[in-house]
Amino acid sequence: MASLHRLSGLLAHGSKRRSLGGGLRLLHSTCRYSAPASEGAISGHALGSIKAADIQKKLATKLKPIVPKEKLVFGHTFSDHMLAIPWTTKDGWGKPEIKPYGPLSLDPSCSVFHYAFECFEGLKAYLDSQGKIRLFRPEKNMERMNNSVERLYLPQFDGKEVIECIKELLRVDKRWVPEGKGYSLYIRPTVISTENTLGVHRANSALLYVITSPCGPYFPTGFKAVSLYCDESNVRAWPGGVGNKKLGANYAPSVKPQVAAEKKGYQQVLWTIGEDHELMEVGTMNLFVYWRNEDGELELVTPPLDGTILPGITRDSIIELTRSWGECKVSERKINMKQVSKASDEGRLLEVFGAGTACVVTPVSRIFFQGKDYHIPLDPANPDSQAGPLTRRIYNTLYDIQYGDVPSKWSVVVD
Repeated sequence: MASLHRLSGLLAHGSKRRSLGGGLRLLHSTCRYSAPASEGAISGHALGSIKAADIQKKLATKLKPIVPKEKLVFGHTFSDHMLAIPWTTKDGWGKPEIKPYGPLSLDPSCSVFHYAFECFEGLKAYLDSQGKIRLFRPEKNMERMNNSVERLYLPQFDGKEVIECIKELLRVDKRWVPEGKGYSLYIRPTVISTENTLGVHRANSALLYVITSPCGPYFPTGFKAVSLYCDESNVRAWPGGVGNKKLGANYAPSVKPQVAAEKKGYQQVLWTIGEDHELMEVGTMNLFVYWRNEDGELELVTPPLDGTILPGITRDSIIELTRSWGECKVSERKINMKQVSKASDEGRLLEVFGAGTACVVTPVSRIFFQGKDYHIPLDPANPDSQAGPLTRRIYNTLYDIQYGDVPSKWSVVVD
């Protein structure tokens, strides 16, 4: 990853980038896979398509005991059932099946194991005060997942039909959606190649499956701001790569830098790119900076979707929400650590936070960069606060929408 950082530094800015431009274009044209004109995209619609009306059910004869919600640990407990939908080049998508949660039977030669033909999504189901299950903008997850499978040349699918299949899975396992604010049922759709031959080539068979896991509040005792270590040796993504896709292959390489940051006393990695250390993401979250810019404007800034940034659903929601408030300038633009450190030294840095499905927002209290800790004031009116006023307002507003306390087109009722 260090060598990739050096390459990205050359490509990110200045004359060095211009001098390599032709080579980079050649590299892209050489490495990018394009289907022949006669072949077309793998849409899954030419043969069998996914139809929620065709769902088959084989329900568990013995249900698992419900884990008390106070004892839930994220990703450790799973519901009684799962959704599975097979695909082959010969038949297209098969019939969706809801069946007991259990192991998958896969050949050891499957390309998912050897070449990382895998992508996934993450969303949540919430139980509102009326006992109804709600989803938050699920169509955005399906749109992003279709973009991911397209990049892997796995089969695309009808997102609306998959949402209906997920809704039925939630109805079957409704007892697993925990009650109470902060509690939810995490939903993990996944697509993998089940091609059982070695060799890097397009997959002739695949599986879309969905599992669910009850989880508790990300901050069980209230907000707790995190510290960031600005990693100057590794990059999360780079131009022309797959940083804007939710592939499993993007996550495993982040573990070593994360452990290294923890050993230094920091809780998350701040990912940057290039010689100017342009901000990218924080841990596995999108990043936001709230400051008074050099023109004296209050501004909320997040890095642009330039192909290196994951297009987060929470990110998009925050941008739409804060723009609708009209209380500060909201920008999707490049921002680097030199600008952030300068703003901190001049007292213009107000709040920094990460955003994602698991946490909604995570406030940041300090950032280590080039030998110095830069402290974020959070809430100057309350020295004990673990979140700034804007961060807290965003969190509370999205929270209320997700649980149906505030009417919104973003909240989708399951039943």
